[in-house]
Amino acid sequence: MRLIKRILTTAEALRSLSGIPGQDIQMASRKDAVQAAVPADSLAARYVHIRNATVDLCKHLEPEDYVVQSMPDVSPTKWHLAHVTWFFERFVLREYSKKYNWFDEDLDYVLNSYFYTIGGMYARPNRGLLTRPTVKEVMAYREHVDSAMLDLIAEKSGDKDFDFLIEVGLSHEQQHQELILTDIKHVFSVNPAWPTVNPELTPPPDRESPPHEFRDGPSGIQEIGHKDDSYCFDNELPRHPELIAEHQIGSRLINNGEYLDFIRDDAYSDPKLWHSDGWAIINREGWSRPLYWAEGLDAEFTLGGKRELDLQAPVTHVSYYEAYAYAKWAGARLPSEAEWELAADEEKISGNLQESNYWQPIAATGSQLFGDVWEWTSSAYLPYPGFVPLPGALGESNAKFMSNQMSVRGGSCVTATDHMRTSVRSFFYPHQRWQFLGIRLAKDSR
Repeated sequence: MRLIKRILTTAEALRSLSGIPGQDIQMASRKDAVQAAVPADSLAARYVHIRNATVDLCKHLEPEDYVVQSMPDVSPTKWHLAHVTWFFERFVLREYSKKYNWFDEDLDYVLNSYFYTIGGMYARPNRGLLTRPTVKEVMAYREHVDSAMLDLIAEKSGDKDFDFLIEVGLSHEQQHQELILTDIKHVFSVNPAWPTVNPELTPPPDRESPPHEFRDGPSGIQEIGHKDDSYCFDNELPRHPELIAEHQIGSRLINNGEYLDFIRDDAYSDPKLWHSDGWAIINREGWSRPLYWAEGLDAEFTLGGKRELDLQAPVTHVSYYEAYAYAKWAGARLPSEAEWELAADEEKISGNLQESNYWQPIAATGSQLFGDVWEWTSSAYLPYPGFVPLPGALGESNAKFMSNQMSVRGGSCVTATDHMRTSVRSFFYPHQRWQFLGIRLAKDSR
C-alpha cells in the first residue's frame, strides 16, 4: 500500500500542475517522476523503462523514416510504436479501467495485428499506405495511454492476474523493439546510399574468433522448457523430458569468413546441398550471398551504415535453407531445439545484446549462445507435449503460428537483455532473412 500511495501522490501532483494555464508538463517528466518515486524493480518502473527504451531506439530517425514499408514482412516504425500502445489500451485499460477515455476508437482496426478473436484488422502488406495517424499523433497516443497506465498500475499493482498481463504487454513491446530495428534496417537498405540508422553505435572490436570446435552435449533423458514460476511465454511450457541422442555442438557461431568459403566453393550452384524448396527459392530470387552483403562480397549494410565485411563476425541474415545447406557442406547439421537449450542451460545469460550498443554481430570471445544472432535449429516450431495456450485472445500470440515455421534460439544483437531466458523460443518461416539469423553447427557422436 505504501508503494501504491507514493505512485498515486506523484501522479496526482503532476496532474494538478498540468491543469495550470500555460503549464506544459510533458509525459517524459511524469515518467521520470514516477521512476524516482518507486523502487527500481517495481512494475511501474519496469513499465516506464521499457516504454522509454522503445522511443529511444528511434532518436536518430526523421519523420519520413517512420512511415515507409519496404516489403510485406516489414511494418513502418510508427505502426510499431502505435501497435504496442494499442496492446495496453485494448487488453489492459479496456478491461481494468472504468474511467479510461479512448484516444481514437478508429485506431482499433488499424493497429490490430493478428488477434482475429477481437475483430478485424487492416491488411499487413498495406500498412505503409497509411499516412494517418501521423507520427506526431502516434507520440500523443503513447503519452495518453502511458498516463492512464501509470494511474492504473498505481491502483492495481499486486493483483496477480493484472501484473501478469502487464508483463505480457511489456514482453510484447520488447519483441517489437527488435522488429523496429530489423524493419528500419530493411527500409534503409533499399536506399542505394545505404544511410546510417544510428551514428552513435559502438564500433565493432577488431579481434580474431577462437577456433571452431565441437563439444559433447548432454544426452539421455533430459528436461527442457521454462523451469520455475517466473514469467515466460506460453510456448516455453510445460517443462518436459526429451530423449537426447549423443551429439556434439559447435563452440561458437559460424563467421563471415567461413561462410565466404562456402560461397566461393560454388555452394549456391550445387543442388546436392539444398532442400528442394531452398533450391527453388535461391534460383527464383537470385540469391548468391546473405542479405545485405555487397555484390563484391567485401562489404555489408549494417545499422551503422556500410561497413567492410568483418570476416571474424558471425554470418547473419541467412535463411533456414542457407543454414541447412552450409551445415551439410561442412559435414555437420543444425542443432535441435533441445540440444541448443541444454547447451545454453550451462551458460550465464550474457552476450552481444541490444544494450551492448553494437546492433551488429561481433567476433566471438565465448560460446555466443546468447545475443549476436538468432540461431536456426533443425526443429519445427511445434507445441511442447501438454502445451496450453493463454486464455482468450492472447492465446493467438503463439499457438496458431505452430505450423510451417522453424524454431530459432538465443536472441540477437538487438534483443533486450532482460527479454532473454534459456527457454525463449522464437520462430520464422524457412525463407525469411531480414531478421538477425545465423548458424551454429551440431553433429551426431560416432
